[in-house]
Amino acid sequence: MTRVLVPMADGTEEMEAVIVIDTLRRAKWEVVAAGTKKGVITASRGVKIVPDVAWDEIDPSSFDVIVVPGGAKGVENLLKEESLREAIRSLHRAGKIVAAVCAGPLVLQHAGVLAGRKATCHPDVVPKLTQAQYVNEAVVVDGSVITSQGAGTCFKFALAIVAKVDGSEKAEAVARGMVVKQADFETRGS
Repeated sequence: MTRVLVPMADGTEEMEAVIVIDTLRRAKWEVVAAGTKKGVITASRGVKIVPDVAWDEIDPSSFDVIVVPGGAKGVENLLKEESLREAIRSLHRAGKIVAAVCAGPLVLQHAGVLAGRKATCHPDVVPKLTQAQYVNEAVVVDGSVITSQGAGTCFKFALAIVAKVDGSEKAEAVARGMVVKQADFETRGS
């Protein structure tokens, strides 16, 4: 079973976290939301979210995929976590999927995994995305690195992750269950 790690901090964009978590759980994957602190996370719009575990209670190397949600304040808080950046580097070196949405690609950039890659992010973040070749598309897949633009692209983003790991038929099956049309989640890339 594919294991997915979703780090969360105060200020995380709730739609980006919850849509990804829900969609990947519909793929029958084990998805663990790990908060940078114990207890409730206050998301970007004030929604209270209870992560499954605290970051310091997990072994990031036991996961196959890491997905970093955005939210300006959430990313600011995630960038303070050196252990998160090291986990991203380690998973990337192992050829595992590292993914991020909205401002989340900045965490991948600070971890050093975007150099020489194509990536996307929220339009407001483009000037800060300096190590990757920016591509203005909803979802960009470059090898084992998957990035997306924002809350409105999260279904497509999550389904692209499913397709990368389990193939397009599995992604189509998950999409049908959510009444997401294939044209709404097909992506180009490797």
